[in-house]
Amino acid sequence: MRKSQLLIATLLILIVGCTNNSKLFEGYSVTSTGIHYKLIGLGDGIAPAKPTNYVAVNICYRTVTDSIFFQAFRQFQLTEPHYEGSIDECFMMLSQGDSATFYIKAQPFFAQTLETELPKFIQPDDYMRIDIRMVEVKQAEDFNREIEAFMSWIEDFGDYEKVIIKQYLDGQKLTVQPTESGLYIVPQIQTARTPVEVGDTVTIHYEGRFLNGKIFDSTRKRNEAFQYVYGQKWQVIPGIDEAVGKMHEGEKSMLIVPSHLAFGEQGNSSGVIPAFTSVVFELEIVEVKKGIKQ
Repeated sequence: MRKSQLLIATLLILIVGCTNNSKLFEGYSVTSTGIHYKLIGLGDGIAPAKPTNYVAVNICYRTVTDSIFFQAFRQFQLTEPHYEGSIDECFMMLSQGDSATFYIKAQPFFAQTLETELPKFIQPDDYMRIDIRMVEVKQAEDFNREIEAFMSWIEDFGDYEKVIIKQYLDGQKLTVQPTESGLYIVPQIQTARTPVEVGDTVTIHYEGRFLNGKIFDSTRKRNEAFQYVYGQKWQVIPGIDEAVGKMHEGEKSMLIVPSHLAFGEQGNSSGVIPAFTSVVFELEIVEVKKGIKQ
């Protein structure tokens, strides 16, 4: 083959290769390290994951012809990328809840990341497609706290719940001490008005939520205050009943209620609140009507 023919053949190969790649990467952006990426969906994360974070991901590996050869849910600690264009860089481009598609070079992924041989169905110069959904991103200290809480649960569930509540109090920067029963009452508005006594008819507003902030019940959202006779059993959970007896008309308090003063080992009847669940209540004493003295 003459030099001119060889040059033409080489150029044709390059042109075909460029055309194929351009079609493959159409609509994708590219990093300075050669990773092609396309954001599919945005989550609620504030900042991208970084080394030392613990992440939970849904991940899928595909060939360039779109054949899936691995799909799984994985949890692990991120590390610094140890070569340019590594999959670690892909993870570090995503915040919690984000999803994206990436194309990275297959050969270094198998050789350096997985430390294994390239599969027979992938050629040395091939790219591979990676679909990632960043389910969760946790700081190392948060992950370690969860491990601490879990180990306490293994030894004794009561101790586990104490650890969870302590972490909540620390997170909220609260230094309040529990009552003898284990209830935490954080006064928000205090008055010198009518105190609550046994036999009084009490009108209250409350909003109940889990420690993660998710609301499960609210009289305010229903625009319907709750009324009951203080001292009568089974009207409200023990934690609320105890707090009401320590408050005055017009007062507001936040309650951190351990499970034995909330919905106990069974949870609530609707199944919304699981067994052994600590909860938080915002409680307001709207009105106190004095009962008839015996």
